[in-house]
Amino acid sequence: MPAKKTPFDLNQFLATRTETVNRALDRFLPSEKTKPATIHKAMRYSIFAGGKRMRPAVLLAAAEACGGRETDALPLACAVECIHTYSLIHDDLPAMDNDDFRRGKPTTTRCSVKASRCWRATRC
Repeated sequence: MPAKKTPFDLNQFLATRTETVNRALDRFLPSEKTKPATIHKAMRYSIFAGGKRMRPAVLLAAAEACGGRETDALPLACAVECIHTYSLIHDDLPAMDNDDFRRGKPTTTRCSVKASRCWRATRC
């Protein structure tokens, strides 16, 4: 008799993938002390501001469904999360929505004047 399948637990899946992606992002991103520190601090503030990491989780699930390995797909999952975070930062800029808060925390442009100038420069 075949073994009974365990039901899929979406919450557990997302929690474990969030942890995995957060650890990988921590390894991939420069530390806050790496020059230019202002930008790296702003990057880390934004990327680790919270969130479900849904996009990287879907990417990792798709890789697994196609027979791929999570370790091979993890850099791509992190890249997707970085692009998503980049879009949120730009959405919060004064020329766009001009939001003061994202996920209950001050936006990147509200936290760092120097970082804000650099982010704004990318809109040109």
